[in-house]
Amino acid sequence: MTDSMFALIAEELARIAADKGETLPALGPDTRFLGGELPIDSLDLATLLVVLEQRTGQDPFRAGFVQFNTVGELAALYRPAICQPGLPAGSA
Repeated sequence: MTDSMFALIAEELARIAADKGETLPALGPDTRFLGGELPIDSLDLATLLVVLEQRTGQDPFRAGFVQFNTVGELAALYRPAICQPGLPAGSA
């Protein structure tokens, strides 16, 4: 997992939570997406995946769904050094 991918996921999760009027708890690599402390549901998670694809230009699910449960597991699915928080894909 790269720090930049973790930061991008955290940034987008904070935006999703804020849009719902919620506060995002502290995140760590072991933070679970569903059924944990995050104020998100499956639709929010799907939205996150679409935004990550737009921001990074990567689709780690192109060949089919890959199981992940935590922020760290999702971050590890993306190749390092592709994205930078706050920049659209291809701007780095």
